[in-house]
Amino acid sequence: MDSRDIPGPSLADPGPAAPVSYVPTPSAAYRAHRKAAQLLDEPGPPRGAEQPSTPVPLPFAFGARVLMWKQDPSVAEIGTRKAFLPGIVLDGPRDARIVSGDPGIAPVSPNAFGDFITAPDTPQFDAVHTFAVVRQTLTMYQRALSKVGDDMPLPWQWNSSVDTAPLQVYPYGLPNTMNAFYSRSQCCLKFGDFVPSGQAERVFTCRSFDIVSHETGHAVLDGLKPAWLNADNPPQTGGLHEAFGDLTAIFLALSQLDQCEAIIAQTKARLHDKTFLADIAEQFGLALGASTGLRNADNDLTLTDAGSEVHALSQVFTGAVYDILADLFALERDPALLDDAMVLHDVGAYLRALVLRALVAAPDSAPTYADVVNQMLRLTAEDGKPVTYRNAIRNRFAVREVVESPVPPTEDHDARLVLEPGVRDRPGAVQDRRACCGTMNLAEYYDVAHVLDGEAQALARWCAEHGRTGPAAAPEPVADGWPQGESLRRR
Repeated sequence: MDSRDIPGPSLADPGPAAPVSYVPTPSAAYRAHRKAAQLLDEPGPPRGAEQPSTPVPLPFAFGARVLMWKQDPSVAEIGTRKAFLPGIVLDGPRDARIVSGDPGIAPVSPNAFGDFITAPDTPQFDAVHTFAVVRQTLTMYQRALSKVGDDMPLPWQWNSSVDTAPLQVYPYGLPNTMNAFYSRSQCCLKFGDFVPSGQAERVFTCRSFDIVSHETGHAVLDGLKPAWLNADNPPQTGGLHEAFGDLTAIFLALSQLDQCEAIIAQTKARLHDKTFLADIAEQFGLALGASTGLRNADNDLTLTDAGSEVHALSQVFTGAVYDILADLFALERDPALLDDAMVLHDVGAYLRALVLRALVAAPDSAPTYADVVNQMLRLTAEDGKPVTYRNAIRNRFAVREVVESPVPPTEDHDARLVLEPGVRDRPGAVQDRRACCGTMNLAEYYDVAHVLDGEAQALARWCAEHGRTGPAAAPEPVADGWPQGESLRRR
């Protein structure tokens, strides 16, 4: 029989259906792997797209996508997401103002699309994430000034007409160190890593959205007000620096709509309910055994409570600004007409610019909280904002003893009025920086060199008084070949 005559299945009659085999449900580990792998996917060309007749510009000329932590790793509802950096980013990553130069991490090169999409929990991911947060922070504040007609480029403290060196970023710059810092003398940010007591998983401070933006805030403010970081300033000046770091983390979160939407959903639009926005550096706080982050912006501290400890002082100013944020959001909120997340985003943008402009307008040395508050009140009036904005600023800082209000909180604030300070730093008060971040504890901001100079000068005076005015004469040898006196000591 010809093989073609052998009966077999036909297209018209497929025959009985084959039994369906068992398909196992993917494990949790497999689903996590697939989710991580999908984050690395890149879009392809549109279907049916014709090949252009002219060369396509280099992909990185249009900016770069990055994969990053949008909050601390412990904030599960945010996690890792893609973000877009609109400027040119080259391998490293680096740009004109910021360079990721950690010697322990091989430089990260962009992919074929000009993007920096790397696998989480790798050194390359940490380099990209840290660079991205620093860049977003600098861009955020540059935009804040540009919107009010100031084209100030926000220089780093060391920048000049002959020195445009970028800020160096070291994600692994402080191994086995429970800290992070900004160093003016080294022109850099350095981040530590550590294993919490009784735990196995290492905590990397560079992975914290809050910590990276906080330290970048120190660098930004130091470029604007170089004298403020020195420890010989009054305690409130130190409090402004630490508060600006924490507020930078809050403002950067509010500058991103996905985070605003998460905050609204988490709190049902009540910003005084528990939210990751108010908790600063959650993972670090949990590692130290706290139930929240290192600091809580939604607090009720007053200047009397804080004393001269800069860490506590900063929370007074941060807490007042957080209260003002909640007040302005409530004033502007109109769910029937406006999306809550968009309102929160816009209010955050105005308050961010207001605080930054007030700091710029404050005295160049030894500013007090009241100095900044009065500038905020003046600028709000000049911006044409409703009197309710000024009332909120005055009342929130008055209840924290920062300023004294001459009228009850129910009366409107007179825009021409300059408020007197409430609780003041006592004369000669010294900053207590022991609980602050690594930046505030670096020796370079304590002007300790003058102590060494003093000791050297005291030595020079003693030498002059005892006739040692030139090079010391060589000791006279004695018969046994030893200098006089030395022979007895060595025998």
